[in-house]
Amino acid sequence: MGVMGKFEWMNTCSKKQCRSLFWRMKAAMKKAVKNKHTFLVALYGGTKKQFNFQYDPLSYALNFDDGTHDHHHDHFLHVVEPHEITKLPLKKQQQESPSSRSVITSSATKSSNALKEQYLHRKNSRENLDRFIPNRSAMDFGYAHYMLTAAKKGKENPVDCSPAREAYRKRLAEGCNMNRTRILAFKNKPPTPIEAIPSDLFEPVQQSKPVKARRHIPQSCERTLDAPDLVDDYYLNLLDWGSSNVLAIALANTVYLWDATDGNTSELVTVDDESGPVTSVKWAPDGRHISVGLNSSDVQLYDSTTNRLLRTMRGGHQSRVGAMDWNNHILTTGGMDGQIVNNDVRVREHVVETYSGHHQEVCGLKWSGSGQQLASGGNDNLLHIWDRRSMASANAPTQYLHRMEEHTAAVKALAWCPFQANLLASGGGGSDKRIKFWNTHTGACLNSVDTGSQVCALLWNKNERELLSSHGFSQNQLTLWKYPSMVKMAELTGHTSRVLHMTQSPDGCTVASAAGDETLRFWNVFGSPDVAAKSAPKAAPEPFAHVSRIR
Repeated sequence: MGVMGKFEWMNTCSKKQCRSLFWRMKAAMKKAVKNKHTFLVALYGGTKKQFNFQYDPLSYALNFDDGTHDHHHDHFLHVVEPHEITKLPLKKQQQESPSSRSVITSSATKSSNALKEQYLHRKNSRENLDRFIPNRSAMDFGYAHYMLTAAKKGKENPVDCSPAREAYRKRLAEGCNMNRTRILAFKNKPPTPIEAIPSDLFEPVQQSKPVKARRHIPQSCERTLDAPDLVDDYYLNLLDWGSSNVLAIALANTVYLWDATDGNTSELVTVDDESGPVTSVKWAPDGRHISVGLNSSDVQLYDSTTNRLLRTMRGGHQSRVGAMDWNNHILTTGGMDGQIVNNDVRVREHVVETYSGHHQEVCGLKWSGSGQQLASGGNDNLLHIWDRRSMASANAPTQYLHRMEEHTAAVKALAWCPFQANLLASGGGGSDKRIKFWNTHTGACLNSVDTGSQVCALLWNKNERELLSSHGFSQNQLTLWKYPSMVKMAELTGHTSRVLHMTQSPDGCTVASAAGDETLRFWNVFGSPDVAAKSAPKAAPEPFAHVSRIR
């Protein structure tokens, strides 16, 4: 059985006491062997032996190996179970017979094999460990010594220091990794796992959106044409570019046509002095027919391919016709008398509707893209929105849908937004100098921008969210705005007098401007034709395709 079989317990111990007793016993026995204690030397015949101690955390049994057992037998370890601990005195237990001791030893030995196998299995699987053993290879002994000595002294004898010194100390501790709180390290840090398949392969590939190149805006005009005898009158509309790529301009009593395809110029008509001068021109949606407003209040309709006068419409106005716009087969005209008239060019009695709301000359007329709403501006500083669905008869004037009185000068510049049907931009004259944006469904003013000079004309870019405005004194410039931020993108200068008129080419790229300096200038302000051709709007259908003749 060995020497350890002779140890007997005095009292029943708890689990914690058993563990504590085990470690103290192990230390004492090893110390005795190391120092060659007389008791152990005599016990083993003068030979130093090695003692092995094991502890089963599951059953809390103490296992001892003194090296004197028989290795050919099953009782490799002598096991002292907690329930075998008695309260008998040591002398009484020593008086027990050898037979009784052998019975106890044999019963304990029988259970040692099962406990041994179970313990070794749990030891190999590293399960149910009941304590932590520090790992010396993972510990920083220099830092541990500092924490146990210098840091403690600092707490016991604090030294007053300035906030700057304290901040420096904290930064130094962070830089040197001295702000740790633990001294013992119980295990090494696990190695970085090696991924069999990189995680990048599982991440969705984000396709970068192509960055749109910033458009170059030329600061100078591409072409300049002379426009002698151009009437310098803010309230007239003497320039228009048709869908067939032919530009019409009125110079005094004559209307000229300039073909942008080949650059040829031709004369459409020259009126007499009694009817002239020409006060407005406007192409029909088909790009073939053109209307001409006269100072005599007459409106003439021409075929541009044959330069033939088709009809003259009279009786709608009492004075000059300074503004016109088409809505399919309806030609809307505005006069100095403040009246707005819808003319059906297909019938003999052409006046089909009138709008009464302005008290002075109507200088701006624009139909919306849907053809359901009409915007009109006048010299009375008023802006009206008319709804075609509330059309009345020729004798009963139609009531306006909205009246805007925010402008403080004449409202000539009008432009409907091509990408938002109910958005209208309007510009005021010399004492107003503002561009205003309106929601025509509610009549609310969405924004107002002070341009610093008279606003003569407005044009929307058909391909981008941009607005172009032409101005008078003092710079006589064209200004390109980014909508809706209204940030200036470019200012185009070249005219020496106020830029009274602007019109846009069918592809939406080139803008023609006419000014009081009697020049006609062309600007490539809205981009190149190649880019704009992809999103170019379709031409409006010919309004006279289903009629044989116009009277």
